[in-house]
Amino acid sequence: MATPDFILALREKVGSDPLWLSGVTAVVLRGDRVLLAKRADNGKWTAVTGIIDPGEQPADAAAREVLEETGIVAVPERLAMVHVTDPVVYDNGDQTQYLDLVFRFAWRSGTPLPADGENTAVDWFPLDDLPPLSDGMLTRIAAAVSDEPAARYLVSAQRNAGS
Repeated sequence: MATPDFILALREKVGSDPLWLSGVTAVVLRGDRVLLAKRADNGKWTAVTGIIDPGEQPADAAAREVLEETGIVAVPERLAMVHVTDPVVYDNGDQTQYLDLVFRFAWRSGTPLPADGENTAVDWFPLDDLPPLSDGMLTRIAAAVSDEPAARYLVSAQRNAGS
């Protein structure tokens, strides 16, 4: 997976210490189907995800990632969910955690293909017949598919316990 230049520059300063990054998940819908990509690094199916570049608008970042990774042109419809991912430790020891903004997107044009090498396959799946997905990804897709007018905000169990 291509690491953005700004992260490489930060890594020169902080090594593999934890980095707090802003990310996006784009749940692209076409009727009753969702666009999923099979990641090259771990073989898991997922909605399109990516890192927001410095100064980039989050919805623009998500649209850019969809086009770069799948060849699909899609437009944002709404912010569906805001959450913090679990910490991630990459094979090289780099540690990150993401503030993830989940957007619902509508397909406009294009045929899915693994466009940039980050994925080995890209396809449309019926919402009622998805491949195996992580619980976190299922939660993101459910938030995007719902017709809730406002975004979902996840609250940690620790905070709930103190209420």
